[in-house]
Amino acid sequence: MAIGRVITGQSLNEQEENFNISLRPKFLDECVGQSNVKEKLSIAIAAAKQRAEPLEHILFYGPPGLGKTTLANVVANEMGARIRCSSGPAMVKRGDVMGLLSNINTGDVLFIDEVHRLSTPVEEFIYPAMEEFRVDFTVDSGLHAKTINFPLKRFTLIGATTRAGLLSAPLRGRFGMLYHLDFYSAEELTAILERSAGLLQLRCEDQTLKLIASRSRGAPRVANRLLKRVRDYAQVKGEGALTAKIVESALKMEQIDPLGLDELDRAFLRALVNVYDGGPAGIDAIAATLGEERDTLEDVVEPYLLQIGFLRRTKRGREITAKACKHLNLKYHKKENAADQPELFEG
Repeated sequence: MAIGRVITGQSLNEQEENFNISLRPKFLDECVGQSNVKEKLSIAIAAAKQRAEPLEHILFYGPPGLGKTTLANVVANEMGARIRCSSGPAMVKRGDVMGLLSNINTGDVLFIDEVHRLSTPVEEFIYPAMEEFRVDFTVDSGLHAKTINFPLKRFTLIGATTRAGLLSAPLRGRFGMLYHLDFYSAEELTAILERSAGLLQLRCEDQTLKLIASRSRGAPRVANRLLKRVRDYAQVKGEGALTAKIVESALKMEQIDPLGLDELDRAFLRALVNVYDGGPAGIDAIAATLGEERDTLEDVVEPYLLQIGFLRRTKRGREITAKACKHLNLKYHKKENAADQPELFEG
């Protein structure tokens, strides 16, 4: 299952998450990459501090593993505020939200991960909380129902999502700042790994961290996880130091190829060629073929394949590219031009 992938952008377990938390930067000047986002945030934070008021609500969106949760914690630290964390699927009914909002103090940060998965009743319940810092809470039911207007202290809501397109327009419009996080360059990931290696007190030969960074799919979370796997391999199979040979052997054992693809990525591309003649094929059909969840393929596999030009999304479905076929030594099925294809309904 994809949940066990080394290069997935999703959390594996509490131990793994604690590892990532320990390596997370706490302030903006410790963050590497996302320079445009950092500059805008630093200005907004400085202005809010000068006015002695909370920040506007913030939405971070982009593929998993790029630092949305990290930036939410960084914003809270920069503002000297307490942060409370939840997620869209965990906030099922209005009472769940009320419990969080009633315990928020002035200037606190409420972080909601996967904010696109809020249910409609919960989403509509937090609209007045975001705009007017109040909620209308209904108690009892039927003839005895009463609506209580509950004032809230001014707070900052930070939402994170991998699917900004699934956010409703009313919810999106209530965020004052919207920031898209891009994939990181190999140089930025190398700098992140240098910091992580220093915190972990690892001995590394030249170019070893650059080698890990080049296979990290542009995501710091993936880079840190690969660093941990290489560290374990070096401790058991070597003398604890990261050498080029140790890194290559560890990544080979994890089935990570020179472009950062793992077995699920390769299975996705092979299915497109062997089962669907290179595509186009619907994502549901590919998911059924692989025995994976559609969300896993859309959130974890496809973004990187699209970024490196191995996959095309068309109106008719997914198509593999000649570049991907060359990398995997697969036969490329050349597509006819749309103009040359006969119309289904001619008359």
